[in-house]
Amino acid sequence: MEKSSSTLIARLFGGSLVKQIMVGLVAGIALAWFSKDAALAVGLLGSLFVNALKAVAPLLVLVLVISSIANHRHGQKSNIRPIILLYLLSTFCAAVVAVVCSHFYPQMLTLSAAQTEITPPSGIAEVLNGLLMSMVANPFTALMNANYIGILVWAIGLGIAFRHSSDNTRQLLSDASHAVTWIVRIVIRCAPLGIFGLVASILASTGFSALWNYAHLLTLLIGCMLLMALVFNPLLVWWKIRRNPYPLVFTCLRESGVTAFFTRSSAANIPVNMALAKKLNLDEDTYSVSIPLGATISMAGASITITVLTLAAVNTLGIHVDVPTAVLLSLVASLCACGASGVAGGSLLLIPVACNMFGIPNDIAMQVVAVGFIIGVLQDSAETALNSSTDILFTAAVCQAEEQRTASKSLS
Repeated sequence: MEKSSSTLIARLFGGSLVKQIMVGLVAGIALAWFSKDAALAVGLLGSLFVNALKAVAPLLVLVLVISSIANHRHGQKSNIRPIILLYLLSTFCAAVVAVVCSHFYPQMLTLSAAQTEITPPSGIAEVLNGLLMSMVANPFTALMNANYIGILVWAIGLGIAFRHSSDNTRQLLSDASHAVTWIVRIVIRCAPLGIFGLVASILASTGFSALWNYAHLLTLLIGCMLLMALVFNPLLVWWKIRRNPYPLVFTCLRESGVTAFFTRSSAANIPVNMALAKKLNLDEDTYSVSIPLGATISMAGASITITVLTLAAVNTLGIHVDVPTAVLLSLVASLCACGASGVAGGSLLLIPVACNMFGIPNDIAMQVVAVGFIIGVLQDSAETALNSSTDILFTAAVCQAEEQRTASKSLS
């Protein structure tokens, strides 16, 4: 009996995580369909899973980055610069795609007099100020509030300092990173149960009836994100690896994007990307820094959300947009998207900053934000899936390009 039980547990924890997630998804939909009360009850599983990921992710980032930098050997390349370049190019390209698609498929919003107590940033200067304040935050406060910008700054600083420590200290840091990674693996294996609870509770409590009123807007948003995920990101990957990018693209979407879609948190998906990077045999010195950094500045999905909703408000108010203004909007949306993780509320609260370019009053801009919250069930899920899968995609592309370059040099 004990042997059969251990075999069952081994199968559960050793099987395909993606297949198990799909089973959890189908089971969640079925439960919500047949029993609303039971579906609401199992929502506890989803909350436990997401909170567990959010709890361990900040500590994982801090320990991994410190250990990676402290144990980095002099003269060894970490390939961070080309990854950052791809992150920024993708974020700006996403804004351009959103501008073009919004031009051909203009959207109209039904704006009401609804008010909200949420206070957005008043401008780009405030966004930048928030980012700078996040960088110098108390390290314990940064960990408690999941302030990844502050965590990264402290991790990089401590990592550089620990490079001059003894071998035993650096080994202790390496052992600590392995210990936290082991805990993360256990949490990740619970994803099927967590997604089962998330899907069941979301369908039972809200459903998708409200989304039908904004079906056209959702179609444009998700269409732009699919264009980035399936066309423009692969082009950027091909530019780096010079071969068919789609096997790598589909692997990242399947292994990272699916989980991020349901957890709706780039921070919570950092451990998933770390595990995938290890599975792909990428350079640990590179991905231990690039993945948490990507969760801060690789924001193609957020860039699309800000641009599309801003242009929907512009079109509703009958404001003309010329080419120079469209380019400027793309730059503003890209900058705001990169700062989204440093502002409470994410990308939606940065829409008023972009609206301010066109002289749109703040009360109207906040109505646009309210529309964003209405469609947030799908919009935020798709946005997070694109953001998070892009992080691991570009990290893998640069690492593989470096491997190809090294192999070709050795052959010549």
